[in-house]
Amino acid sequence: MSTYYTNFTLETDADGIALVTWDMPGKSMNVFTSEVMEELNAIIDATTADAGVKGVVFTSGKSSFSGGADLSMIKSMFSAYQEEKARNAESAVRTLFGLVGRMSGLFRKLETSGKPWVSAINGTCMGGAFELSLACHGRVASNAKSVKIALPEVKVGIFPGAGGTQRVPRLANAQDALQMMTTGQSLSGSRAKAMNLVHQVVEPDQLIPAAKQMIKEGLKPVAPWDEKGFKLPGGGIWTPASAQLWPAAPAILRRETSGNYPAALAILKCVYEGLQVPFDTGLKIEQRYFTEVLQTREAFSMIRSLFISMQELGKGARRPAGIPKTELKHVGVVGAGFMGASIAYVTAAAGLPVTLIDRDLEAAAKGKAVCEGLVKDSVGKGRFTQEEAAALLARITPAADYAGLATADLVIEAVFEDREVKKSVIAAVEAVLPEGAIFASNTSTLPITGLAENSKRPADFIGIHFFSPVEKMMLTEVILGKETGDKALAVALDYVAAIKKTPIVVNDTRGFFVNRCVLRYMSESYDMLIEGVPPAMIENAAKMAGMPVGPLALNDEVAIDLSLKILKATVADLGEKAIDLRHMELISRMVEKEGRFGRKNSKGFYDYPPKPAKKSLWPELKDFYPQKKADEVDVAVLKQRFLVTIALEAARTVEEGIVTDPREADVGSILGFGFAPYTGGALSYIDGMGVKAFVELAERLAGAYGDHFKPTPLLKDMAARGETFYGRFDPYAKMGAAA
Repeated sequence: MSTYYTNFTLETDADGIALVTWDMPGKSMNVFTSEVMEELNAIIDATTADAGVKGVVFTSGKSSFSGGADLSMIKSMFSAYQEEKARNAESAVRTLFGLVGRMSGLFRKLETSGKPWVSAINGTCMGGAFELSLACHGRVASNAKSVKIALPEVKVGIFPGAGGTQRVPRLANAQDALQMMTTGQSLSGSRAKAMNLVHQVVEPDQLIPAAKQMIKEGLKPVAPWDEKGFKLPGGGIWTPASAQLWPAAPAILRRETSGNYPAALAILKCVYEGLQVPFDTGLKIEQRYFTEVLQTREAFSMIRSLFISMQELGKGARRPAGIPKTELKHVGVVGAGFMGASIAYVTAAAGLPVTLIDRDLEAAAKGKAVCEGLVKDSVGKGRFTQEEAAALLARITPAADYAGLATADLVIEAVFEDREVKKSVIAAVEAVLPEGAIFASNTSTLPITGLAENSKRPADFIGIHFFSPVEKMMLTEVILGKETGDKALAVALDYVAAIKKTPIVVNDTRGFFVNRCVLRYMSESYDMLIEGVPPAMIENAAKMAGMPVGPLALNDEVAIDLSLKILKATVADLGEKAIDLRHMELISRMVEKEGRFGRKNSKGFYDYPPKPAKKSLWPELKDFYPQKKADEVDVAVLKQRFLVTIALEAARTVEEGIVTDPREADVGSILGFGFAPYTGGALSYIDGMGVKAFVELAERLAGAYGDHFKPTPLLKDMAARGETFYGRFDPYAKMGAAA
């Protein structure tokens, strides 16, 4: 017997086992929506009431199980709260509390239905989908490498609020539970089994039979914590082991997060408090903390940027309408150095044939050897089988003859950052490139409009700026020259989608968006060094502000000699007034006198001894300038300076029309260089504190530390009008107008 819902199919077999298959129409992945929850509620009622149903197996009809909550549901929750808050703040919190408890209550209803439920997990099982699985009485996972089980909510500013903080530590030990939830780490099926989070791991074709067999063998329809005499793994909170764990846990969390993430701390509170009370009381504690966290600026900003905006940009929010999707069949990459080879690798990994060209076959073959090294590393980490690795490498063809690009849909140039070299490459490529194919430059510093002057078809010329290491960095900047056409933009965005990266679209300027912000970050550290701030304080303050790596360490990665080249090029193009000459003196000394180029020659602001020894700040750096005593330096001000100088640069790019969509500035700043993710990004940082408050802060910093902190005319105007970036430059209003 079969029953059909919009999102589910319910089939009961001869043994009385109901198979619930979740398969949302028109979606590549199942997600929780209000409709899904209503239908799931109806299915729980139907299977509970049907005496012929002995148990239920819950699975997915897609290649993955579920990615968790849907954008629309998250948005509607925030919208409902904000609208109600404007009318009655106390009522708004009560409404939010009710909304928060809806999913948790539904899963608890399933868990106490009196019928055994088994979750059959295939592919990705994230967030609320895994919390649903945890509420089932049995869990079977496929052993396919595509299986990723996680509660990643902390990465977007919230935490597992549908029972996750209560069920995981009642199944796994508290330390593993905290590690899983405070980091959002993904688990394989076998790791989940080792943690006692799933019962069985089987071959993919045995998933449903194994789940049904659990029911046939008499699976009890009662959760362990609902049985009399249940004991917590490890004995609970008041044990010698817990006496070692719990005093240290908040300190470890603070070391890792600097207290910037309310959701991470809330996880500790939910687990610590929840394990001391009955299960249903624990769920109520979780519900209260989740309601509290949802009201924080961090949760709102992180969800908007790292969940909603990232998905929207990844799905082509900036793609021109009316242009058919590009079916890329052949991509060319010119320049087989490390960057070009890495671009070829991610392209081939997406299933696209690549021709990798360099000045001679030997140089091109060296580029393919780089790809082989990346593939070997991936095989070693279990990401590819040997067969998949061989197929990937077979898609990369090294060549010296540009004639190999005659069938390319897209060619990406990744040669040396020299205008004349790029000019000759453009001519050579266009001589063979078919009509309608797109030429993209991976330049990181040279304006696209200037490079396009060397092209016979500037409408088909665009910038695609990758970040190193290409295989790990999720961001690409797509740069529009003055004459770049809509088709070139569409093809570039289709390519970025094919290689599974997140694009931001920016207009042409020196340094584009990300590099301009990064240079401001590093420049502020130069100012601090010159002022006599101890180098260790500079690095630590930046990390306390939420940056993943200090500015001096970042400069070493970028290469200090490259910083010198950029300073010299800026002087050559714009004159000495365009830079701080003290910075030139500092960086010139590092490179030309001290021979310190950064990590690449094992000495920069840090020393890099042979492994396994760790890098350390170069001791002589503190002798460059008279040093202040640590207690003379206000760490809070150092943190402000780093965040404000970057945010000001982001605001300038908006004022100059370089960035036209605030989502792109926020996502670009986080994915591009790790701008304090808890803020939601550089513009959300400004909006979050209020533009008026930001302008006042910037003016105070300008008075103490220099004119580069002066707020721009746009910011002053927005402050006077009480505006925000997401209000004044509303991306959804533009989308509505375009429609």
